[in-house]
Amino acid sequence: MIAALRQLKERWVSSLRPRLMFGYTVIAVLFMLALLPALRGAFLIALEKSVEKRLAADTGALISAARTDDGKLRMPSKLPDEEFDLPDAQLLGFIYDREGHLVWQSPSTRDISVSYLPRYDGSGDELLRTMDRQGREFYIYDVEIKLLRGQDAAFSIVTMQPASETQALYDDFMKQLYLWLGCALLLLLGLLWFGLTWGFRSLRGLREELDDVESGARERLSDEHPRELLRLTGSLNRLLDSERQQRERYRHSLDDLAHSLKTPLSVLQGATEVIAAKPENREQVHILQAQIERMSQQIGYQLQRASLRKSGLVRHRVLLAKVVDNLCDALDKVYRDKQVDVQRQFDAWLEIPMERAALLELLGNLLENAYRLCLGQVRISAAIADGACHLCVEDDGPGVPVDQRERILRRGERLDAQHAGQGIGTAVVKDIIESYDGELFLEDSELGGAAFHVRL
Repeated sequence: MIAALRQLKERWVSSLRPRLMFGYTVIAVLFMLALLPALRGAFLIALEKSVEKRLAADTGALISAARTDDGKLRMPSKLPDEEFDLPDAQLLGFIYDREGHLVWQSPSTRDISVSYLPRYDGSGDELLRTMDRQGREFYIYDVEIKLLRGQDAAFSIVTMQPASETQALYDDFMKQLYLWLGCALLLLLGLLWFGLTWGFRSLRGLREELDDVESGARERLSDEHPRELLRLTGSLNRLLDSERQQRERYRHSLDDLAHSLKTPLSVLQGATEVIAAKPENREQVHILQAQIERMSQQIGYQLQRASLRKSGLVRHRVLLAKVVDNLCDALDKVYRDKQVDVQRQFDAWLEIPMERAALLELLGNLLENAYRLCLGQVRISAAIADGACHLCVEDDGPGVPVDQRERILRRGERLDAQHAGQGIGTAVVKDIIESYDGELFLEDSELGGAAFHVRL
């Protein structure tokens, strides 16, 4: 479980899209959190204006019903708005004189005791909030008027409404606001993910072209990319061209070097033949010829090893079946007396991630050794597992002693120098595998002989 979580974390950190999506999500959430109080404040302002408008209309009804007689207020027994006359109504009416004395209150205020004391100070209309003794909150709309333009007929007309009615509207609004903001956030994140996916199409196309270049299906990247990526693709194309030209120059230099070394070796070989005409020089000539032959083999080996180094940028893939068929056809002719039975245990479509020349040299050495030492059976198996290619060549021969295996697989050690009659080009095989960051190890085969395992 811990390993899976660690792998998921590494994948998330190494991927650009999840990181961008996380950043966009944080920004979207912060935007919604900033938008929430703004919308709430706008709703409260609109709600208070609606309450103020209603209370102003109710106050206008009280003002129209009010009369004065000798500076004294006279109110009718039945008001135009029936809510003022109902004891349990949610609309309250009060009238105060200039000194703040209560001179009239509507029947609906029978059980209401509000601690509000208006003062006639000429401030005009005003919307306030207050609380009664029971802790209930009320909206108050206070209008200062002069009936008949007389100072003795100046009053404060006050209408009240419980805030509980608007609180229910506010709670319902907040529920709807959270719901719609949540839906908007999910929709926004979905659109952002779609936008990121659509935007990464260009990068996905570039990745596919790079895979084609690595597999050898194409030599250069195309120019069919967004303008922002053209500079990158141009740089990669120049790098690919430079590497390709460098590899060609390297191969030509190796060919020239091989040709230049063959001539002096041929001259030396001819000189030894002249010297060998004298009987007294035959022993020295034999030693000289052996050293010349050894020099020729070492030069060929080193040139071949250098030419099989893999490319730094371009990876090749070779169909294993074709290479095995070519090698087995040649080895069957060389060892026709043995009539070797070769078992192939791999899919026909399986591809090995290396250059064809390198694979030919690697398998050629392993199969030649298996053909030479086997009694009659050779097995070639290969598969892709855990992101790596596994290749194995087995035989039913005498095998390799356990005490000799470490020395055989040691870099620079040659099996034919360590164990007579068991020689293969392990140095070449080892160098090829190491140039591809692979591994080579030796085990006992089920057939009875040796099993050389290659992991790439």
